[in-house]
Amino acid sequence: MRARTAAKTGRARLGLGLAVTVAVLATAAPAYPAYLATAGTGAVRAALPGGLGPCLGPECPDAYLDPHTGPANGRDAGINIFVGGDFQVRERAAEAEGRVVVLGSFDQDKADGASRVYNVGIVGAGSQTQPPAGSDFLTTGGGIAVADGERLIADGGVVRHAGPLTGTVSATRVVRDPDAATPYAPLRRELAAASQCYARPGGTARPPTGTVTNNRFETLFRGDGRSPLQVFNVDADIAAPGRGQQGIRFADIPPNATILVNVLGADRAVVTYSGEQTYRQRLLWNFPDATTVGLLGTGQFQGAALIGNPASRTTVTLPGFNGRFFTTGSLRHTSATTGGGGQEFHSYPFTGDLPDCGSAPVTGELSVLKVNGAGDALAGAGFELWRESNGTPGLQTGTPGGDTRDPRGCTTRADGICRLTAEPGTYYWREVTPPAGYALPANPVFGPLVLTPGNAGEGVRVRAVNTPLVPPVRGEVSVLKTDAETGDPLAGAVFRLWKETNGTPGLQTGRPNGDTPVGGPCTTDESGDCTRTVGVGTYYWQEITAPPGYLLPANPVFGPLALTEENAREGVTVTAADIAAPVPVPGAVSVRKVSPEGAPLAGAVFQLWRESNGTPGLQTGGNTPDTRVGDDCVTSLPSATCTRTVDVGTYYWRETTAPPGHGLPANPVFGPLVLTADNADQGVAVDAVNTPFRGRIIVVKKDPKTKRVLRGAVFELWKETNGVRGLQTEGADPDTQIGPACETNRQGVCEFWNLGEGWYYVREVEAPEGYLLRDDPVTEPLQLDVRTPDQERVVELFNRPAEEGHHGKDHGKKPGKSPAKKPGKSPAKNKKAGKAKSHAKGHGKGHGKAPAKSRRP
Repeated sequence: MRARTAAKTGRARLGLGLAVTVAVLATAAPAYPAYLATAGTGAVRAALPGGLGPCLGPECPDAYLDPHTGPANGRDAGINIFVGGDFQVRERAAEAEGRVVVLGSFDQDKADGASRVYNVGIVGAGSQTQPPAGSDFLTTGGGIAVADGERLIADGGVVRHAGPLTGTVSATRVVRDPDAATPYAPLRRELAAASQCYARPGGTARPPTGTVTNNRFETLFRGDGRSPLQVFNVDADIAAPGRGQQGIRFADIPPNATILVNVLGADRAVVTYSGEQTYRQRLLWNFPDATTVGLLGTGQFQGAALIGNPASRTTVTLPGFNGRFFTTGSLRHTSATTGGGGQEFHSYPFTGDLPDCGSAPVTGELSVLKVNGAGDALAGAGFELWRESNGTPGLQTGTPGGDTRDPRGCTTRADGICRLTAEPGTYYWREVTPPAGYALPANPVFGPLVLTPGNAGEGVRVRAVNTPLVPPVRGEVSVLKTDAETGDPLAGAVFRLWKETNGTPGLQTGRPNGDTPVGGPCTTDESGDCTRTVGVGTYYWQEITAPPGYLLPANPVFGPLALTEENAREGVTVTAADIAAPVPVPGAVSVRKVSPEGAPLAGAVFQLWRESNGTPGLQTGGNTPDTRVGDDCVTSLPSATCTRTVDVGTYYWRETTAPPGHGLPANPVFGPLVLTADNADQGVAVDAVNTPFRGRIIVVKKDPKTKRVLRGAVFELWKETNGVRGLQTEGADPDTQIGPACETNRQGVCEFWNLGEGWYYVREVEAPEGYLLRDDPVTEPLQLDVRTPDQERVVELFNRPAEEGHHGKDHGKKPGKSPAKKPGKSPAKNKKAGKAKSHAKGHGKGHGKAPAKSRRP
């Protein structure tokens, strides 16, 4: 059972995390306690302002599925979409899953010929995590306008609006409430502030933890592999040149890390076909500056979005947006002008841990380092921390009128450090107890230490030196670095000296219970020697960098070296011998991207991998993958070759993106390529052959009532080539007709074969005998590319029978020359075909005249 937070008497908390009176809750939404449960963990999170992000309520699902149809998968009382301005629904947009809050107005006016409904709350396809039954599915601070002949559907929930309502709304209840959006109004300001904080804390750009590389075909976000918050800053579109589509990929992201992508700039777009959902619930796309944002393409977009500029307008045309969507500006949910429809928002929580942008006080570390005259750390010194509070320079400890003592005492440990955390101010450390064997300084006060918001991240420190009561016995501890074969001294080795302080045999360097470093690193000179003068004790030399051209030993620790009162005059030393590193033999490893005919192909993206895990073949994932070498390589003309100069070894080229107009090979790995000392001069190479894309369009002609297939319909196929919206068959620059016309056969089928990538129109020029030409004889644009299933599109078209007295094949024909035909062929298998839709590119103008066809003999 998930933990619950009980509402206080007379108060309750909405899913947005804003305390409001019970009276407001009664009108705004059912009173749900603040169950901040997510995905079956029961964990409480408040990463975004107002507690936005996680699933809320007692019915959160244990797991979230990818977008699908089917029964409810739990219920979520949290807000999935927040819009600080107006929400517009246009063209062929379909639905918004989850709770929707709009501070402005909601306006629905879809395209003619599109579905006449827009769903809110419960949808046909999505996570199927629904708002609680009877809760507010849609809340607006302004009015609601639904165009004539359309419907806004929120069945199962409440539509609550402050302004006037026009048009048809279907819901369990529709409530006019002038205070509908009042509880949510502070969110706009809080989200705007948080967006700036995530990108520029204190007005300075947040330091990134990873890199962003746009190679035209893909934007790669590569993390550092360790930080729990992975930060990326992008001051550019995430798109191919000309705002074309591209892939989006994340790499080296630790498990359970939060990803924060700050997209900077005034006019920004993300245009992608990506459908990855790996980081959906822990990824936030933050747009702190933009007045214009486009989330575009054909992908299933993953992650939450935060648009922080209240003057912004965001346009979403992605088929699927999978995550929370919070904008302080306005939103336009629509479809692309090039076609397609059914755009959907899907409800998925955001469970990431973002930077704290609340009002918590700034704190920093104040520390004192206790050492003797030789710089050795001293344990056992007792200190008090005092804050300057009486306005008199220097420390005054007397009362009344003195400065203020921190009640926390502090005693130095083996590293000689006392450290306490405090808010900005002026402080003093006062030594009250010296280390054993040492005297208090004549002035035991160290400071002032001035801690400010600007230096709080690093903290401030002071050094406190004590004099021993009896001069200590001191001696030299040294190491001699030599060549393992010749015994010659070696310069350039870097060592660190450690003192045994933790009582555990051997050297331990980790904190907090490791041994103690003595001084800084030491680099051997031409004599090969490093020496330190220290007090009696047990020591270790740790080699941290080998001399140039040599290997670090398997055990880089030399010691223990015990310096005693008896041997201090002579000192103690150890020899550290290193083996020379083998001289690498470099050579070239290449891949050439070609067609089956041997022509070079540009635009293929390859990765080079080195065999390193001992398992035959390439392994790119799992616990022990092989080793990637360098960045991606993109082939270019004239050679279409990727080459890397590497050391001898076994390598594989892996193709990740095919050249435009081609598909990836069934096995995209080429190798192994074995580079040896014998063949390094000439290198090793392999040809990677790609087959060009060839698709087909199948037209099936049927009677609309009987579904009987119809022979004798004549079609032309045209390819979009002139860049002008819609099909143009005449004029100075028409689109391009592909091959001759095609007539449906006895199976009612007409096929166009061997088609390259692109957008196509099917144009009916002659109806079957006894039938009318369709009112709109041109289909919607049909796209063929490497992502098209089975490389084919199937279009099912219907013609109405001719009215009595208008029978015959001449009905609906226009005079002109009969187009050439090719016989129709039955498809190899009976694919399921959808009804033809009105094409979105505006083919209503510029069609040209349809050529007539001669009657069949």
